[in-house]
Amino acid sequence: MKRINPVKFIIFLVLCLVIFIILGLFVGKVNIPLSETLNDRYADILRLRLLRIVLAIAAGAGLSFSGVILQAILRNPLAEPYILGISSGAGFGAVIGLLFFYSYMSPSVLAFTGGILTIVLVSRLAKLDNRISPENMIISGILVNAFFSSLMMFFISNISSAKVHSVIWWLLGNLQVYKGMPVAIVTGTVIFGFFVTVFFSKDMNAMSLGEEEAMHLGVNIERVKKILLLIAALVTSVIVSTCGIIGFVGLMIPHIVRRMLGPDHRSLVIGSFLMGGLFLLLCDIGSRLILSGPSDIPIGVVTAFIGVPFFVYILRKSRKVYFK
Repeated sequence: MKRINPVKFIIFLVLCLVIFIILGLFVGKVNIPLSETLNDRYADILRLRLLRIVLAIAAGAGLSFSGVILQAILRNPLAEPYILGISSGAGFGAVIGLLFFYSYMSPSVLAFTGGILTIVLVSRLAKLDNRISPENMIISGILVNAFFSSLMMFFISNISSAKVHSVIWWLLGNLQVYKGMPVAIVTGTVIFGFFVTVFFSKDMNAMSLGEEEAMHLGVNIERVKKILLLIAALVTSVIVSTCGIIGFVGLMIPHIVRRMLGPDHRSLVIGSFLMGGLFLLLCDIGSRLILSGPSDIPIGVVTAFIGVPFFVYILRKSRKVYFK
């Protein structure tokens, strides 16, 4: 595939984001005419849609560059927060908070704790001769993902029916928010994680060549791994605590951008950040328009519907194709 100029690609993504932000503001269950923008009766709808748009862009961007981090560190095209169990660990923490501690302990805190503990657990299980083995980490992540998913199902199956619907709806992915604070927390965390990831982009370039080559280039492999894994866990956990579990974004977007821009992480991280935000925004607009009733399709269902065929496609491809 012919590579695209990174600067032109980034400008194109920014223009697309502007267009679909405007579209997302005015299109939905209630269509708002452009001439009625300043009408007070639409003010609340526009405010809620703007919060939802910002959250969709931030969540998509964060999950995407988290996928870039994990694929670079593990040199595996299947690596992403959902596959490695970070999303499930954060989701389990949030479920515990929603079911048992909601009145006096924020589910966001427990989701963050669950995500961090998950990446620590996966890293420990993957250690071989005091080094994190990329191959073992994928296997460990799949096992931990299954473990936390089963724990979530256990607790959900043994709670009162009044809470089941809200918890399951949240787990399927939901971008609807009513206050600005959760959006500000997610956005701030994603921006912080993005700049840290950009700072380490040259190190990720070296690591993509192999650990021995990276060490010869002066990269402190274990230190960089720990920092970037914590960033991926932090960003994913904060997103899950607000939006629920949204899978496959971190798997698909880095691959698509890598095929367009090449393997240089200096442009790959920025391109994935923008394209991930655009992708989830488009999914959210679609989820609002597909059903004719008052309900939306959970955003996690939309991404899974697109992501599962993509996952199968990746499985059928040679690993080397994505790292040339």
